[in-house]
Amino acid sequence: MSNPKQDPNPSSNLEKDPDEWVSGHDPMTGAQASYLKTLSEEAGDAEAFADDLDKAEASRRIDALKEKLGRT
Repeated sequence: MSNPKQDPNPSSNLEKDPDEWVSGHDPMTGAQASYLKTLSEEAGDAEAFADDLDKAEASRRIDALKEKLGRT
């Protein structure tokens, strides 16, 4: 049996689609809320932020705003 910690591509878990997250329907974290609020203000897109988002949707919106702002 292989050891997942020795995986030559450890970032593969970090690239999981938010729709596949086990906890994706949990409320967004405080860190996500703070970052999403900041990005939405910087992008001039107040509608991108909502208090009731789940983790998966918050992640998608953060990624979209980062792309809009030219961040990686």
